[in-house]
Amino acid sequence: MKYVYRFQEGSAARRDLLGGKGANLSEMARLGLPVPPGFTVTTEACREYYRLEKRMPEGLWDDVRTHLKSVEEQVGHAFGSPDDPLLVSVRSGARFSMPGMMDTILNLGLNDRTAAGLASFTGDKRFALDSHRRFLQMFAKVVLRVPGEPFEEALDDVRSGAGASTDAEFTAEDLSEVLRRFRSIISHHSSVPVPDDPWEQLRMAIEAVFDSWGNKRATVYRDHHGIPHDLGTAVNIMSMVFGNSGWDSASGVCFTRDPADGTRRLYGEYLPNAQGEDVVSGARTPSAIAKLEMEFPDVYRELSETAARLESHYRDVQDIEFTIEKGRLFMLQTRTGKRTAHAAVKIAHDMAEEGLISREEAVDRVRPDDLAQLLMPRFDEEAKEQALSSGRLLGRGLNASPGAASGQAIFDADTAVAAAAQGEPVILVRLETNADDIHGIMNADAVLTGRGGGTSHAAVVTRGLGKPAVVGCDDITVDHQNRRFTANGSTVREGDRVSVDGFTGEVFLGSIDVDSPDASPAERIHKMPELARILGWADDVRRLRVRANADTPQDAQDARDLGAEGIGLCRTEHMFFPPERLSLMQEMLLAARATIDHQDEVERAREAFIEAGEAEDAAGRLREAEERLAQSEEAVVYHRALDQLLQFQRNDFSTILRAMQGKPVVIRLLDAPLHEFLPPHETLAKEIAQLEAKGSRSAELEEKESLLRASKELRETNPMLGHRGCRLGLTHPDVYEMQVRAIVDAAADLIKQGVDARPEIMIPLVAAASEFRTLLGRLRRVVEETNSRLGLSLDIPFGTMIELPRAALAAGELARDASFFSFGSNDLTQMVFGFSRDDAEEKFLRFYIQRDLLAANPFETIDEEGVGRLMNIAVEAGRQSNNALEIGLCGEHGGDPSSVAFCHRIGLDYVSCSAPRIPAARLAAAQAVIGGRERDV
Repeated sequence: MKYVYRFQEGSAARRDLLGGKGANLSEMARLGLPVPPGFTVTTEACREYYRLEKRMPEGLWDDVRTHLKSVEEQVGHAFGSPDDPLLVSVRSGARFSMPGMMDTILNLGLNDRTAAGLASFTGDKRFALDSHRRFLQMFAKVVLRVPGEPFEEALDDVRSGAGASTDAEFTAEDLSEVLRRFRSIISHHSSVPVPDDPWEQLRMAIEAVFDSWGNKRATVYRDHHGIPHDLGTAVNIMSMVFGNSGWDSASGVCFTRDPADGTRRLYGEYLPNAQGEDVVSGARTPSAIAKLEMEFPDVYRELSETAARLESHYRDVQDIEFTIEKGRLFMLQTRTGKRTAHAAVKIAHDMAEEGLISREEAVDRVRPDDLAQLLMPRFDEEAKEQALSSGRLLGRGLNASPGAASGQAIFDADTAVAAAAQGEPVILVRLETNADDIHGIMNADAVLTGRGGGTSHAAVVTRGLGKPAVVGCDDITVDHQNRRFTANGSTVREGDRVSVDGFTGEVFLGSIDVDSPDASPAERIHKMPELARILGWADDVRRLRVRANADTPQDAQDARDLGAEGIGLCRTEHMFFPPERLSLMQEMLLAARATIDHQDEVERAREAFIEAGEAEDAAGRLREAEERLAQSEEAVVYHRALDQLLQFQRNDFSTILRAMQGKPVVIRLLDAPLHEFLPPHETLAKEIAQLEAKGSRSAELEEKESLLRASKELRETNPMLGHRGCRLGLTHPDVYEMQVRAIVDAAADLIKQGVDARPEIMIPLVAAASEFRTLLGRLRRVVEETNSRLGLSLDIPFGTMIELPRAALAAGELARDASFFSFGSNDLTQMVFGFSRDDAEEKFLRFYIQRDLLAANPFETIDEEGVGRLMNIAVEAGRQSNNALEIGLCGEHGGDPSSVAFCHRIGLDYVSCSAPRIPAARLAAAQAVIGGRERDV
């Protein structure tokens, strides 16, 4: 097994084996760019290390020694030599970019003898001491697991004593004192010393980088981003180049385009006389890359040309790490640059327009989930102005990641997690974040740091997570020990409220109202011409249509503005809860219960009429029973309530159909159990007891007693599986008939006005074809009667929601009579798993996911193995029975990109989701086509 590859042996295509960093170093070396000599230990070696229970695979160490000898020959220095020592960096590099999650060690190979040799060889004792203290600090933290805080405290003490504001101002004497303190810290915290032998240092460093693949922060990061845990990390060993070798040297990070807004310009930061860790850690606030052109004009020109070449070669934005040593440029890393959603859209669009990528590639470059960032909340402008005028501005930093949030100031990651678990909004405040803060950042609403720049750890991670962040806020002084910060004459203690504006970089004392953007989501998208065009390109590619779940005219209009091609689910039960309608529903229910005896008489007379062969005397008895029912006081009340509800429903459907004119609107008939329209049983009992205590009968008491009787009769042990959906329609057919009459009346009236109304009627919770067929017969008669009355010939499709496993299995029989199916994926998931969604998500579902008992929350992403298999069965059986059958999905899974891709693969015609998720669904539907083509290839 070959475990080690020289950079010249690899390429960008070997990311699985060499990791992203190693593959890109190899690619840059192949391109002839100035990459320091080095080699990569493969991810396969890491996996074998874990298989052998953390022992180096046989032959690996010999290969490392052999390859390091080759590096020695290339650079002309010897590893471990006291005269002209070769120093190396040891860096992790997994298949997928995981910024800051694993470990790095720089300046490896130093001990007292080699440090003296480095000082003699370079003629710069200060540089050698600075490199040595950096090595001790990193090796102790990464390999020996010494806490980082004592080192930082020691540096602060020496800075204070020397009157230095940054480490770059330390003299050789200052650094000697730092080294003395560092050695004392290491001996106090670790029973194992830092080895003098450079080869032993290297062996321990390689193993430590392997071990970092399994550390907590890396595991949390992979869990959050869905990165498999069995990939392992490569280890990249490279000859050191020194950005800390004087003021003609520097280290920096740059992007080929602005990762915040996508502008085509070199964006980044650098620090003179510093190593790369100083830039990304935020320990010193760096200079903007534009200033490099003034300080190092030749290097800036070479860097600009190299950056453009890399972007053109990789056909994507590059995040580049570089070092300048004595005026000479070296490339240490390139990778695909992380970016905000706004930048992702602009960059993808612009690259397509520039001809660098195709339009399909541009569509594929924008993550559907990231579109939510484009709808990120902003502070209410008036409330923010009041905060400014009242002197609550604490300071300004870099606007590292967009959005706005208010919350409690919390000063460490663990406390942030605990506060968030209690439902508290959290602003994580740190002097500077590091990789160990990842769980706190993930649970915080926003991040605020006193140090750092636009490429610091806090900036990169929050941009990737879509959280607001302000970094490098020099106006605040963070005191972690006392859990507070001071700024602008104010002291903010843990638990105090602060507000962070990630759009402007401003930080405020107290809360500020967070409002929606100044325009509606649709208006905001249309104000971004790049996004509007990409969504248009997506529409040209996708096959799946995208509809909306909408219950009101405003919902319908919002959905249409966002590109919805119809309404896939209009829930009518929501229409009955306004007070004036709820009272009518209660009147109707009470009257219905009171007419039961008359209804039974009519049913008996009808049965006798049929048994008598429709004899005239039996027909007379049936007419008499029907007249008694119709003339009863209860029946009058019942039908009056139904007629009034009909008027409300007609108006409801008219306004929604008008808003979606020319597009289909699937209207689900009443699905909720009837007891939901009555006050809770316990509430009624309590109110009745209070009225009875007054000692006299009243109309109010009698009404509540009637409601309580009805509530008792309608009360169910498990209403989700009870008297709802089509079961309600079968036992109370007048309700469904009223709704269908209202739909037809509304559509007919609109058509007469020249409005193209296209209602479709969904019968919910069907388990058997007999249920659907029985209701279909009655409801079609209502359509026919209304058509006849109005002199029209409306053809309204009837379909059903597939939300029960039996319905999926009986799909072939159902499809004989249904015009369409729509998967109610929320309820179908509950039924398949036997989970109550609310209880599962509150009590145990997170445990399942954390323990890998489930790969994902099945209420967010379709469970393909169970729920998905039933869906596939229903699609195949339904289409075999009815090749014209239209099939969609109307659960919130319709806005989840993975679920949209699954719906595309099994041949659905459309997905339906809430209005804000429509742009993401449009994009995901197009990406399903593009991804499918890639799989075909």
